[in-house]
Amino acid sequence: MLEKIISLEDIPLVDFLGVQNANIKEISSAFPKSKLISRGNEIRVRGAEPEISRISEILESLIAHFHKYGSITANQIKNYVQDGPNAVEASILADDNLILIGNKGLVIKARTSNQIKMVEAAGKYDLVFATGPAGTGKTYTAVALAVQALRNKEVKKIIITRPAVEAGENLGFLPGDLKEKIDPYLRPIYDALDDMIPADKLKLHLENRTIEIAPLAYMRGRTLKNAFIQLDEAQNTTSMQMKMFLTRMGPGSKVIITGDRTQVDLPKNQKSGLIDSLNILSKVKGISFIELDSSDVVRHRLVKDILAAYEKSET
Repeated sequence: MLEKIISLEDIPLVDFLGVQNANIKEISSAFPKSKLISRGNEIRVRGAEPEISRISEILESLIAHFHKYGSITANQIKNYVQDGPNAVEASILADDNLILIGNKGLVIKARTSNQIKMVEAAGKYDLVFATGPAGTGKTYTAVALAVQALRNKEVKKIIITRPAVEAGENLGFLPGDLKEKIDPYLRPIYDALDDMIPADKLKLHLENRTIEIAPLAYMRGRTLKNAFIQLDEAQNTTSMQMKMFLTRMGPGSKVIITGDRTQVDLPKNQKSGLIDSLNILSKVKGISFIELDSSDVVRHRLVKDILAAYEKSET
């Protein structure tokens, strides 16, 4: 019996091996005459030729896949075993829900039915409202669509903005101008872009303003043309701010407005511009309205349960 050792360097073991080594067991079940043993950051493959060579090839392909895409699924493991790496790569690129291949080969796609509706709406309409609770992927999907449009040369620039609402925090004591004060609140946008664009290219885009990330106040007086524009956290706009933003649209522009109508941080005497606009514009042709819900949550599994508990307490 031969033995070969496969080293797993710079790979989170639980992500690669699966819970209770489920991924390794999937490979083992396809090769019952051989044995796979996981010890630390090594996988020992014991068996006879030609099985041991085939298993080694599969594991090396899976390691390369993980380094490229940052994850591996049970279905992909089955496909590697049955069809080989070329077929897996082709299936990823042929995925109807694929938005783009991000930084380090990360596969970015619509993962829920309402995210798919959001992507489809962005292809058909110049103005899309996407509302829903935290964790449903509104912001991330919108940023991915913006990057896709820039890559495909459908637009010349990306503009992403948020209202400078304090959300229970005091911005006044922070150093710097308004943009510098609000940049920490724009961190989710930067995190999403980090997934999608290599660091050096992202830095260049930000420096030459091909990608602009700024507070909503910076949009006043501008005509935003040939751009993909995203207004995030739109529930914290006032009605006047929302009207100002909507009338910035110029030729060749697409706009996605994302927000959570249940998390308004405005003073109690102020109406949310998002909620107001949803009512005012509901019958205007050429606008799409997508409502995401707790079934679209793509964060930790507990987030769905947390949202359900809050919804129950509020009824």
